[in-house]
Amino acid sequence: MKKSTVAEIRERFDNEVERFSNLETGQVATMDATIALELITSAAKAVKPNAKSILDLGCGAGNYTLKMLSKVADLDCTLIDLSQNMLDKAKERVSGETSGNVKIIQGDIRDINLPKNQFDIILAGAVLHHLREDSDWETVFQKLFDSLTPGGCFLISDLVIQNHAEVNQLVWKMYANYLTNIGGKEYQQKVFDYIEKEDTPRSMSYQLDLMKKVGFSSVEILHKNVCFGAFGGIK
Repeated sequence: MKKSTVAEIRERFDNEVERFSNLETGQVATMDATIALELITSAAKAVKPNAKSILDLGCGAGNYTLKMLSKVADLDCTLIDLSQNMLDKAKERVSGETSGNVKIIQGDIRDINLPKNQFDIILAGAVLHHLREDSDWETVFQKLFDSLTPGGCFLISDLVIQNHAEVNQLVWKMYANYLTNIGGKEYQQKVFDYIEKEDTPRSMSYQLDLMKKVGFSSVEILHKNVCFGAFGGIK
């Protein structure tokens, strides 16, 4: 199947702002979404309790930054997303919760130049699975590592696959059952069709190995449930 283009992904999210403004309605198909959000923001605070700046990659309507601001106040916030509609909503919501600067950048992270040694915390919630080739993953991980301050952290909550074919098949069967229990067989198929069309997730081990390759001094696994994980690296 031919994968969605960047323009197609941007258009879809342009039309989903209100749904994704609510974690309960926007993340129904994501197992343990609220747990992962709590874990990665708590970990970020533990690593950088005196953080001054955050980069929220694929920020959507701003849920991750808002949760981070509830733990570390008045951060300077840089929000990146393909969708201008999402960015407008995120800026409106985040600006009311911080006295720091709020900057929005519309575009594809592969094409965006980031300043070096700038951010104490980088969060990536349900975004990296849109990367396609290995070269995309390596370029983006290196770019994010370089933009972190020393001791800064890059934390991910995302859809993942397994490296072993039979284990992967088992895990996705479990996810299919989860979706069917929520919304029936038709809903399960709709989600799987959407993943097949739009997403190219990598395994958690692939991403942790890549973090080590680009220079992270340590990596951490925070949570894993079927094909969803929360994990990250510390510079």
